[in-house]
Amino acid sequence: MRGKPRRANACGLDFGTSNSAVARPVAGGVELVELEDGATSMPTAVFYTIEEPHAILYGRAAVAEYLDGTPGRLMRSLKSLLGSGLIDETTAIGDRNIAYRDVVTLYLRTLRQRAGAAPGRSPDAVVLGRPVRFVDDDAGRDCDAQETLAGCARAAGFRHVEFQLEPIAAALDYERTIVREEAVLVVDVGGGTADFTVIRLSPQRRELAERPGDVLANDGIHIAGTDFDSRLNLTWVMPALGYGGIGPKGKPVPSLVYFDLSTWHRINLLYAPKFSASLRELQAFFDDPKPYRRLTHVIERRLGHELLGQTEAAKIDLSDAPSATIALDAIEAGLDVAVGAEGLVALLRDLLEKLARVGTATVAAAGLAPADIATVYFTGGSSGMSALRQVFAAAFPDSRVVVGDLFGSVVSGLGLEAGRRFG
Repeated sequence: MRGKPRRANACGLDFGTSNSAVARPVAGGVELVELEDGATSMPTAVFYTIEEPHAILYGRAAVAEYLDGTPGRLMRSLKSLLGSGLIDETTAIGDRNIAYRDVVTLYLRTLRQRAGAAPGRSPDAVVLGRPVRFVDDDAGRDCDAQETLAGCARAAGFRHVEFQLEPIAAALDYERTIVREEAVLVVDVGGGTADFTVIRLSPQRRELAERPGDVLANDGIHIAGTDFDSRLNLTWVMPALGYGGIGPKGKPVPSLVYFDLSTWHRINLLYAPKFSASLRELQAFFDDPKPYRRLTHVIERRLGHELLGQTEAAKIDLSDAPSATIALDAIEAGLDVAVGAEGLVALLRDLLEKLARVGTATVAAAGLAPADIATVYFTGGSSGMSALRQVFAAAFPDSRVVVGDLFGSVVSGLGLEAGRRFG
């Protein structure tokens, strides 16, 4: 294997929209790396403090610093920058201009350093996960997104960089548990993308180095957890700030600011000094001054990530409970929103059904019928939603439903691949 290290210090790395993880190949399998506080997954979040001495925090520490009210800038959903024009731009943080590309590099470097089996032994080779499509319907931008991620990984210190599709990696992890051959539909719904693979798995095949005939079809679409969060946030929280309101002379309140407040990687754009003038101009569109005061308070206090995080938490709670409450005391004392599981399903039904249609189309592209699928295997954080699994169970009534390690299946498979390719 020319150009590839032999017996390299290698790892698999799942750079996720919401969370990231690292796995090292070991004798007989893989081990997930403890990245922080005993956890083997870490929020894909970076926090830059504004006041000197400047500091950069990552993962849970970054989110905690933001929630504690430390002056600074929280950045989340970094993976969403790949394939977008934002990756080549900079953002102002206090008196500094920080390149988004450098933010991704610093986060990957932190993962690499924490993945070291011993001091000074950070991995030098990596198999990175990638979605089936970084960008829908644009092969050029999709290629650019992978090249950007590879460049950031090399800048982070990885000398050897290879890729594997995330749903295939999850399938390789699941294959370690089976006792007979199966045709499997992998459903990997994370924060930014939903990815599907139809693959033949068996105990006899899992030790083979090359398996091109086993992967029968792949597909993917940009509908996932952040899209769910955005729609729910717009419906549940943003009306308290004026979204959907009608102002003087019957004109609707402009909606763009609310869409930005409901999109993880766009929230920071509202904190730029140049937006202040636009925010003042919005006041003329409000008949009732209270929602405008709330909106201004959220932007001035930089509460956007906190509100979206509360929406995400309520979404998760509603997988196990019929109702939940989103407390908005940070905006106004006593302000809260009651939400229900039935309402969540109604709001997301079209998105969930579209995911099921893409999954069914992937099976058809493999030349199979739904009844030929022995197992529908779920992974990715958003697969924790019971409503999502129920839609697929209806589309594949003869298939067994298996829920894998939502945050560990993909990275475990990537670790296995790292052992095969670099071991």
